[in-house]
Amino acid sequence: MKFGTFIWSVPGETIAATARKAEELGYDSLWTGDHVLPVINHQPRYGNAPDGRFPTGTPWHDPMLTLTYAAAVTTRIKIAPGVLVVPLRNPFMTAKAVASLDILSNGRFIFGVGIGWYEEEFAAIGASFKDRALRTREYIELMKALWTQDRPVYEGKTVSVKGVTFYPKPIQKPHPPIVVGGDSELAMKRTVRYGDGWYGIARSLEHARRLISKLKEVQRAAGRTRPIEITLSLRPGHTQTLDEMKQLAEIGVDRALAGLPTEALTVDELTRFRDNVMSKF
Repeated sequence: MKFGTFIWSVPGETIAATARKAEELGYDSLWTGDHVLPVINHQPRYGNAPDGRFPTGTPWHDPMLTLTYAAAVTTRIKIAPGVLVVPLRNPFMTAKAVASLDILSNGRFIFGVGIGWYEEEFAAIGASFKDRALRTREYIELMKALWTQDRPVYEGKTVSVKGVTFYPKPIQKPHPPIVVGGDSELAMKRTVRYGDGWYGIARSLEHARRLISKLKEVQRAAGRTRPIEITLSLRPGHTQTLDEMKQLAEIGVDRALAGLPTEALTVDELTRFRDNVMSKF
């Protein structure tokens, strides 16, 4: 099993130290979260907090800039948003950022994508919430055309393009891997439809088992035979243990993420996790 970890909104020298140490210790990837404009008063629907409230005081760097910074101080470790809220952004600009970062990192970018859950944040930015799933699918189809075609052509209900060129193209062919985030059945169907991998968050091992079982059920029902790489962030309320990581591997997790997006492991904690967990695999 591969192991990734998080970097988050701290001073640049801390991001650099974390990124370099994670690479030195053999971590596979660095992930960072995405929120643009958290709204103080919102309906309690945030699934990763007991009260359903998002921690609106948490600072969030722009994920693509953070990952570019991390890529510049490393040479091997992969970099990924976990996940980028695609329908909040112009798809042409996102496609350009992805291609540029894949080139600047020498092909180390993983494109973690999601449709978003935070309706009030969409409203604050002026983005449509109701059609976000459709726009996400069409934006990704558009981006694939931009990344792979010399004369990109795409016609969707929400976005279209023709008569243009798009350069530079990503290093990874046909494009960087697309990892779809989300724990709902609909998110898993999106994974099966256009993802190379799936990114999930589990509160316990039992929760992880249910999620992965459901993902495999959705995959079988769709008749997909191409493998789906499973990335999981287990959040049991303590630093993940060796036993927990071994059980994740047994149920099919390909990559486990240590730490949290808002509580990234320190350099010392990264070392302890490597010594106590990663070195046992």
